[in-house]
Amino acid sequence: MSSVSRETQPDEDLVRTLFPSRVSEINRYVHLLGTIGTERGLIGPREAPRLWERHILNCAVVSPAFAPGASVADIGSGAGLPGVVLALCRPDLRMTLVEPLHRRVAFLHEVLEELGLTSVAVIPARAEDLHNTMLFDAVTARAVAPLGRLVPWALPLCRPGGELVAIKGAGAADELAGAEQLLKAFSVSETAIERYGEGVVSPLTTVLRIRSRD
Repeated sequence: MSSVSRETQPDEDLVRTLFPSRVSEINRYVHLLGTIGTERGLIGPREAPRLWERHILNCAVVSPAFAPGASVADIGSGAGLPGVVLALCRPDLRMTLVEPLHRRVAFLHEVLEELGLTSVAVIPARAEDLHNTMLFDAVTARAVAPLGRLVPWALPLCRPGGELVAIKGAGAADELAGAEQLLKAFSVSETAIERYGEGVVSPLTTVLRIRSRD
């Protein structure tokens, strides 16, 4: 059985800062990712020793991007990144995990039960299946798709004035430039590239923030 070694864990004070009321829960989540998550193929075996570095902290530092009490949909949630991490960082967020694949949905339900996250919802569906039925203050996604596909999936789920908060990599600026015409078609009011995690992660976590018109 795979496991996450103690050496991969960050400083305990940092964990308490990022997860002030959910330290035991985030440690349990990392354990679940590194064991049954790896065994079921949701997490690659090479990722298990670096879950904190590459995945947990990378998601956690983005938590200030969301307004207090916001309703947030994590589309293509997979193993719960970033949705479960954000829910543990920010218990005030109303988090919905949207994931179409059955084995991932089953894992998410197990995680939520194990961690006692009774306020987090899981919807077994594709994002586009929810168009015209649900609206959120923000939609987030990590390593799901390039903007050309992500924008048509996500923006119809944003309320007027809502935002797509997409966790991206080093090519974020190029993606944004390449999607200029598409963003015009979706009546986007503003876009921004933001970076989070100074002193916590290197490189910083890059976020594309795309706001729909009010």
